[in-house]
Amino acid sequence: MKRKTKGNGAPSQRQLRAGELVRHALVEILAREELRDPDLQGVSITVGEVRASPDLKHMTAFVSALGPGDARVIAQALTRCSGFLRGRLARAIELRFTPELHFQPDVSYEEARHIDEILASPEVARDLRNESED
Repeated sequence: MKRKTKGNGAPSQRQLRAGELVRHALVEILAREELRDPDLQGVSITVGEVRASPDLKHMTAFVSALGPGDARVIAQALTRCSGFLRGRLARAIELRFTPELHFQPDVSYEEARHIDEILASPEVARDLRNESED
């Protein structure tokens, strides 16, 4: 039986549910476990999103620091710990396969902050006032 795929490339409900299940489990594992990597010592990590491949065998977690910390360094450190994290994940979730974990820096917060700075700049604020007066 051939499965239908969405033509627009959007994730299926199954991918979204599995990604959210893994995200919650990773948050719990990262809060509970003491990771030995020096780049992760004393850093609080947030997992903003987990995207699943169509077969659910690979998942990409978008991570950043809560507070000071470089998201790229954190993603690299978590990649080094991915085998350990995958083992913990296998005990925490019920999926047919425990997915391979990939970590990417979550830059969405930085982008949102940059957009806020642009909108708060005097030039943009002046332009926005002038448009509302027209």
